[in-house]
Amino acid sequence: MEMQQPNTPSIPIANNGRSYSPPEYLIPSIVNNDSEAGDTPQLLAVIRRRFPLVLGVAISTTIAIAAATSNQKPTFESDFQLLVEPVSAETETFEQLAEGAGSQVTQTITLDYATQIQVLLSPKLMQPIVKQIQAKYPDITYSQLSQNLGISQPEDTKLLVVTYKDDQAEKVKFVLDQLAQGYLRYSQQERQSNLRQGIQFVNQQITQNQRRVDSLQRELQDFRQKNNFVDPDTQVNRVAQQSGGLEQKRIENEREIAEAQTSYNNLQGRVGAVSALAADAAYQSFLMQLREIDSKIAIESARFQDDNPALDALRDQRRNLLPILRQEARRVLGNKLAESENQLSVLETRRRSISNAEQYIDRQGQRLPVVARLYADLQRELDVATASLNRFLQTRENLQVGAAQKEVPWQLIAPPELPGSPEDLRSRNLMLGGLAGLLLGITAALLADKLDNTLRTAPDLKRHAKLPILGTIPYNPELRQNAIVSVIPRLLQVDRLRESLRSQPKSSYYTAQVFSESFRSLYTNILLLNSNTPIKSITIGSALPGEGKSTVAMHLAQAAAAMGQRVLLVDADLRNPQVTKLLDLPNETGLSDLIQTDLHPEQVIRPVYQSSPSLVGSSAQSQSAATQNLFAVASGQIEVDPTRLLSSLKMRQLVEYFHKVFDLVIYDTPPLLSLADSSLLATHTDGMIVVAALGKTDRASLAETLDSLKTRQIPIWGVVANTGRKD
Repeated sequence: MEMQQPNTPSIPIANNGRSYSPPEYLIPSIVNNDSEAGDTPQLLAVIRRRFPLVLGVAISTTIAIAAATSNQKPTFESDFQLLVEPVSAETETFEQLAEGAGSQVTQTITLDYATQIQVLLSPKLMQPIVKQIQAKYPDITYSQLSQNLGISQPEDTKLLVVTYKDDQAEKVKFVLDQLAQGYLRYSQQERQSNLRQGIQFVNQQITQNQRRVDSLQRELQDFRQKNNFVDPDTQVNRVAQQSGGLEQKRIENEREIAEAQTSYNNLQGRVGAVSALAADAAYQSFLMQLREIDSKIAIESARFQDDNPALDALRDQRRNLLPILRQEARRVLGNKLAESENQLSVLETRRRSISNAEQYIDRQGQRLPVVARLYADLQRELDVATASLNRFLQTRENLQVGAAQKEVPWQLIAPPELPGSPEDLRSRNLMLGGLAGLLLGITAALLADKLDNTLRTAPDLKRHAKLPILGTIPYNPELRQNAIVSVIPRLLQVDRLRESLRSQPKSSYYTAQVFSESFRSLYTNILLLNSNTPIKSITIGSALPGEGKSTVAMHLAQAAAAMGQRVLLVDADLRNPQVTKLLDLPNETGLSDLIQTDLHPEQVIRPVYQSSPSLVGSSAQSQSAATQNLFAVASGQIEVDPTRLLSSLKMRQLVEYFHKVFDLVIYDTPPLLSLADSSLLATHTDGMIVVAALGKTDRASLAETLDSLKTRQIPIWGVVANTGRKD
């Protein structure tokens, strides 16, 4: 009988196995709400998960502390109180010299209690008291006494409370009496001695600091005299002014040299010589005489013949005047050139002087920063030494006033008493031990959870898988009670199972509803993955065995069938088939027989008539739809080499046939880790969904599995978090 074709349109076979999961930001409805709970596990969840470890560590720690304190001796404690300052604020008045007159200064003296307590506990103060105590208790040492002794100041009081502990009440009373007497003696006598010693020490420091100040002052004076300045800033300004003045002189000198050189060059030429001769009066006088003779010769030449004695006389005068004129010209030009050369020489000498002065000023300018730094160092040392000297002078004055003032002795306002009942240390230690054990247990639980490589929460799974969480399958106890009952032989069992489930408590009914709704939500999320092209085939796989992939595949098929889809569930696990067992299908013939023989798929495809907890809470109409629309293919006989069958051409032809006949085909496959079966089959489907069992799947196995699928370019639609795995 030929199977009826589905009414819904099928996707082209060429598109199978070549679509990829969309980015997570495009499918926000797929991400489980648990992913928003945070990346780190909550403390209460960790404690609940590791409760045996927390309880064991807490009990062990408490027992250990109880055993350690079981032989502890009882401890007696007592104290006494000292009033170390007057109740009203004590003030002192002393004369302070000021310029021109003295003025009264009132100063309030307060006690440094922290320092005073350290002084009271110091070995120097305690040794005399220890010797008095050793007269009755020779075994007491300063170390033992300081370990059991405590001194404190109650808040906002001027009291010191001295406490002592020991296993003998009389010993506690005696030690406190000796301590009280010793501290009172210290307040009356030794405190004055300490003040005098302090004054002596301060006087020594004042002498040393005074010598230091005097030495630095002399050194600073010698430094100023050596460098010929009082203040380096003033010297810097003076050097800057000198440098500017020399620069102006150098510019003026360069201008004068240029002018003198130009004048000298002009004198060597015709134009310059003419100008120089024109400016000389003697030369101009001879030149005028020559011009007058030339004028007379010209006049007489017009009157007489050339051989006229008058003309000859004039010519003789002219000939005699020319050498004199030339000699005068040489003299004038020679004097002018000598003057120019002399002026150039003077200007060159001035230029060298200016240059030398500039070099000296430059050296001074380069030297000034070093000198200024040395001067600043000396001045800083002098300031520090002076400030230190002033502080010691002020301290000496205060100490002298304190030593001269009448000391108010300390008062024993609450003398030591004989202690009564000992402290109940065992109960306190047990309480502290229990608290410490609880804290250690929580710490151990957090550490164990940190070192645990297992994925335990959906957010943890999403973070490490870097894939959307398509659904979270809740725990359903009905699965462990064999809630799936096959009714293939007898359809009457459907009504019986339905009546038995309805007769169960409301809590079980509600759990089944939540379980069923999780698969409907899972299928809805799968539909939303690719709204343009419907998903026709899905491969269900897991990294390791026992993560619930077969249970997820079966209930997902039931949910899709209940929503009106013709669904085929194929048990493609040819190594350890689980769907066949869960559905109680006969396994004489199945997928392996279809691949190896000429059987028609209709001879192996079987309708599934059943009701399971996944359908509880659904309407009768939806259960009827699931019963009519769900079909299954058993695995068939277990083969030695399933990889060869799943990679065959016949398997690909069967996949194409299933896709044409059914709206949705779900393949349950063997574990992905170290097996190639699932990967070979997934290449012919629209994509794979990986099931991860929370509390079992480890990060390394999941990462290796996903990396293997990505390497083979197999589309991964997402991950299903299974909190109650079944197979």
